[in-house]
Amino acid sequence: MRFETPLIPAVLIRRYKRFLADCRLEDGREVTAHCANPGSMMGLAEPGMRIWLEPNDDLKKKLKYGWRLVEHADGHFTGVDTSVPNRALRAALEAGEVAGLAAYKTVRPEVKYGEKSRVDFLLQQDGLPDCYVEVKSVTLSREPGLAEFPDSVTARGTKHLGELANMVAQGHRAVMLYLVQRTDCDRFRLAADIDPAYAAAFARAQAAGVERLVLGTRITPQGVEAGAAIAAVG
Repeated sequence: MRFETPLIPAVLIRRYKRFLADCRLEDGREVTAHCANPGSMMGLAEPGMRIWLEPNDDLKKKLKYGWRLVEHADGHFTGVDTSVPNRALRAALEAGEVAGLAAYKTVRPEVKYGEKSRVDFLLQQDGLPDCYVEVKSVTLSREPGLAEFPDSVTARGTKHLGELANMVAQGHRAVMLYLVQRTDCDRFRLAADIDPAYAAAFARAQAAGVERLVLGTRITPQGVEAGAAIAAVG
């Protein structure tokens, strides 16, 4: 998935009201950018961080910049826009590039299921059970090389795990897919200390037959692509 508009570098001044970020461009101008991330963004919203913004000239949008990436001091990137994973994964799924899911030729996004919910992707193929895929963006890292989810309590995520388990009970296949939007991590675990209820719900879902898939990403200021599988260590 390539960004529609070339990104420009900036320095973060502050993030506030969850979805707003004041930033300083290289020419010294201060602008407000939309932050498409409802999570805590732990470790990713410190003033002075180098970030990348996507400009837009859409008259329907109040803010003319969207915050897309954090560039770390070591040159690694983290994608902070939670809408990006589904766009990147759709391209990978349609191209048959996701191991374990490549046999499915029909990829349907945002299909209603469960109790007033929409599954991120419903995969279908003659001769195979329908496959319900929920996607979560992973950006938290508190130890070198280790990505964690969630970064805050997520009642919505807990609900989704129960709905995936229900799909398995109905004879379908269900996959909880974690996309690690960091280029500095090669391991993954659940952050049970942050949200014990989510970790417990995942254990129940896994016992019920819900599969877990963790993928890395290739991230540059040009775009984000789904990468290879990452080992889950907890």
